[in-house]
Amino acid sequence: MKEGEVAHTCGRRATMHRNGNGPMVLSGLILAVCLVMVCALSLVFGSRSVSPSDILHALSASSDDIAASAIRLRIPRTVLGLLVGAGLGVAGTLMQGISRNPLADPSILGFNTGAALAIVCSIAFFSLSTPAQYVWVGLLGSATTALVVWAIGSLGPSGPSPLRLTLAGVVISSVLGSLTSAILLPRINVISSYRFWQVGGISGARFDLMMPVLPLLALGLILAFCLTPGINALTLGDQMAEGLGMHVGRVRSLAWLAAILLCASCTALAGPIGFVGLVVPHVARLLIGPDYRRIMALSILIGPLLVVGADVVGRMITRPSDVEVGIVTALIGAPVFVILAGRRRTAEV
Repeated sequence: MKEGEVAHTCGRRATMHRNGNGPMVLSGLILAVCLVMVCALSLVFGSRSVSPSDILHALSASSDDIAASAIRLRIPRTVLGLLVGAGLGVAGTLMQGISRNPLADPSILGFNTGAALAIVCSIAFFSLSTPAQYVWVGLLGSATTALVVWAIGSLGPSGPSPLRLTLAGVVISSVLGSLTSAILLPRINVISSYRFWQVGGISGARFDLMMPVLPLLALGLILAFCLTPGINALTLGDQMAEGLGMHVGRVRSLAWLAAILLCASCTALAGPIGFVGLVVPHVARLLIGPDYRRIMALSILIGPLLVVGADVVGRMITRPSDVEVGIVTALIGAPVFVILAGRRRTAEV
């Protein structure tokens, strides 16, 4: 990038930072209000609808009636949707920022397939069968896969590069997916246990499963927000970022670590929910521009809004049964992916 172009880009972003507080605050308020409304709908709608008075009664007093029991089941489900949405949204923002690739997504880099293979192996060879066991096995599989992808993508004298990381993720994801299929096909009993996790959903949410993973999720979010100045510098290119005094390898490594923590935690808790990390950064970018400090802040609202909203839609369209979140987000994200892939300039954000 030429010096004049860099100066123009930096000046444009500085101007946007000075003058963009109004749109940022307005967007944040609107998204926050929408998120509160969607959370309320998540408590109201399901196989049995309840009234707002039933919600207040269930929250303020101990009751054993059907409405109160339904609400108490929906509260952890809604909380898990908030956590998973925030984690995947911020992880997608990180990945698109460090790779300068608008199609980057946790599922593309093999995180989901790593967790899937680990869970399939645990069911087939170790007879694990409870959600509490799946959480830790999925976390281990996802984190291990991410580290392998990072190691392969870091080969070479120049260290990790966006292209090598993406290619390594695609290759590893394909290999792990094939291994998962090879283990599943001759084992019908494993398929029946695995298929509920495979779709990706939050219907089996429990607070006792969330609490052990919550510190990892919180650490990933904190680390991601601390890295936003470095992500902004990386969007100018590695050479310019180094010229600005940024340690490119360190920033990219820490961002990758944050993405591992976020994706592994979310995948372990809710299964492979796809396209959230792809869609959320683009929505934020449309609202407030290319500054990753603002994109990251809005992603933590847009992600939960998308996941909890998709869960509500999934409950409503086939009542009294549910359509899992992963199916609804795929229906939303697949057209977005096709549109983005059809654009001419998708190499850098």
